[in-house]
Order: sequence, then C-alpha cells, then structure tokens
Amino acid sequence: MTDPRYNYDPANPQYPQNQGQPPKPAVNIGKLWAGGIGTAVVAALLVVVAIMLVRGVLGIAILSPEGAGAYGTVSTTSYAMAAAGAALLATALLMVLLLAMPSPLTFFTWICLLVTAVAVILPFTLVADLDAKIATAVINLLLGLCITTMLSSVGAAAQNDNRPVGY
Repeated sequence: MTDPRYNYDPANPQYPQNQGQPPKPAVNIGKLWAGGIGTAVVAALLVVVAIMLVRGVLGIAILSPEGAGAYGTVSTTSYAMAAAGAALLATALLMVLLLAMPSPLTFFTWICLLVTAVAVILPFTLVADLDAKIATAVINLLLGLCITTMLSSVGAAAQNDNRPVGY
C-alpha cells in the first residue's frame, strides 16, 4: 500500500486544489475599505447636493436660517462630514460582520435599515418647522439607503469564494 501523502491526484476532491499555496483570506480587506472610502465620498456629496436642492430650489430652511444661501452655513459641512463618518463606521461594522458572522450581508442590511429608520424618525422629535422636518427626514432616508446599498454591494464583492472546485 502506498502512502496517500505521496499519491496526489488532482481529480480526487480529498486533496486541495491550491496545494503548496497559502489559502486566500475570506475577505479582501483592501477592496472593502476602498469601497468604504468611495461610499463615504458619495454620502458626503449626497448631503451637499440634497441640502442645496432643498434650500436653493425648494426654499426650505434646514440647518441654517433662511438668509444663509443655498449652501447654508458650516452646519452643512458638518452634516456632510457626519455622513462620511457614518459610511466609514458602517464599513468597519461590515468588516467585523464579514469576518465573524454567518450571513453577514443579511445582518448588515438589517442593522443599517434600522439605523436609517431612527435617522428618519429623529427630525420629528425636534423643534422645527414641519417642512424642515420632512426635508431632513427625506435626506436621512436617502443617505441611509445610499450607504446600505453601496456597502452591501462592496461587501459582496470583497468576499473571496473559498469553495472547492465542483461545488
């Protein structure tokens, strides 16, 4: 009888296909964070465009008094930076879920949608005009959906498929 360690047959599924090569990691961290940074930029720009639309075109004063112009004040910049920060925080959450959870994209989507629901409801708990509350809630909804959908796609693309050939 021969020693099976020396009887390598590529057609036999008992032996790994990448013999002698290190296995690929389950998640491509570089691709994940590149997509997360791209999502952060898109989220920040989405906030700026939405506020300029709401203030400049619709004439609804959000985040600043009416005379502040279409861009508003530094609060618009803070809102955009907070959106970028939320996207980066969501990327960190996605990385942890991809590395540690079964069905990570399902958990990620549910967590992001529930956080988005909180962000949509939050303006209605503050003291402001109703049109400003609605406009802020719509911006928060668009922002949450943007981050959720973009990072879900990034997470799917960042996963390396480690299944054996033929499965």
